[in-house]
Amino acid sequence: MIYHWCARQDWEGAHDPHTTPSLEAEGFIHFSFLDQVERTASQWNAGHHDLVLLAVNPEGLPLVVEDSYEVGEEYPHIYGPLPFRAVAGVVPFPPEADGTFRLPPGLPT
Repeated sequence: MIYHWCARQDWEGAHDPHTTPSLEAEGFIHFSFLDQVERTASQWNAGHHDLVLLAVNPEGLPLVVEDSYEVGEEYPHIYGPLPFRAVAGVVPFPPEADGTFRLPPGLPT
């Protein structure tokens, strides 16, 4: 599984296949591996409320694992829209009281 978070309203209003601003601007959708989710979400989205976390089965998708920003760590990216059939689960992803994120219960792994 790979993981992507977004605003609940963006996911609820999504069309199949799902696109994101990063797909339009950079050519890919950002994802994280399970062990990167808490740190990356806390770094880039600290304190953001009303997010959902998508668990995605990348089989058959145009997945590339790369360090595209030369930060010393590779992340999964999907070079194309995300078909709904690949989404194994969607769970609420609220921040902790201090604004950081923890993996939510019920997340498919």
